[in-house]
Amino acid sequence: MSTHLFRHAAMFAAIILFAAGCASTPAPVIPPTPVVPAPTTAPTAAAPAPTTAPTAALVPATGANTSSTVVRLVIVPEKSEARYRVREQLVGVNLPNDAIGQTKEITGTIVGKMDGTIVAGESKFVVDLSALQSDRAQRDNFLRRNVLQTDQYRYATFVPTQAPGLPTTAPASGQVTFKLIGDLTIRNVTKPVTWDVTCNRQSDQGTCQASTSFKFEYFDLTIPRVPVVLSVDDNIRLEIDLVLQRSNS
Repeated sequence: MSTHLFRHAAMFAAIILFAAGCASTPAPVIPPTPVVPAPTTAPTAAAPAPTTAPTAALVPATGANTSSTVVRLVIVPEKSEARYRVREQLVGVNLPNDAIGQTKEITGTIVGKMDGTIVAGESKFVVDLSALQSDRAQRDNFLRRNVLQTDQYRYATFVPTQAPGLPTTAPASGQVTFKLIGDLTIRNVTKPVTWDVTCNRQSDQGTCQASTSFKFEYFDLTIPRVPVVLSVDDNIRLEIDLVLQRSNS
């Protein structure tokens, strides 16, 4: 239950993450056709009309290199949420259930180029782990004090570095799925993590859902042991729902 942090996100996210999906590729600049003055004397022979337009007219003008175009996406916190899921068996309950902790305390930016690459030095997602809440205050307090130690390590961060499968030409609308790879830090432990991401483009906003999972020991976390809990699965699933807004700043 501990890694309630992120993705994300962006987390997550990301998240995150499909910069090409929130910006249309600029059209190539076609220079105007030069006006040729009429000759003062009739030409000896009329030049045959070209069958195709000159190739040079189809080449983007200097400065129109779309592969270097940068798109900046920022998280809309009030519309986004990060959460963890851990399967547990409680005393007095017949069946196991998922312990779920969630928070909207997410900030972050992802910067990408139209060729699908991510500018890692300008991209980061941060989640406030002390704000995670489940349906049991006792569980939340135990996680903050003993598992996540939020008094000392309050934030989880995720720095995206790659987005395999992200199309360089995103559809004007509809769904895009890809992987988001980056470095996740929890309690001063940084490890590579891969998220499965699904995004939908809506005008200048995008909505994304991302998830990943790992064992407690991957981030040197201790599986919770308390009298009211019979067992806890050694698997933490992180999920994040993101709304990303294109920013011109």
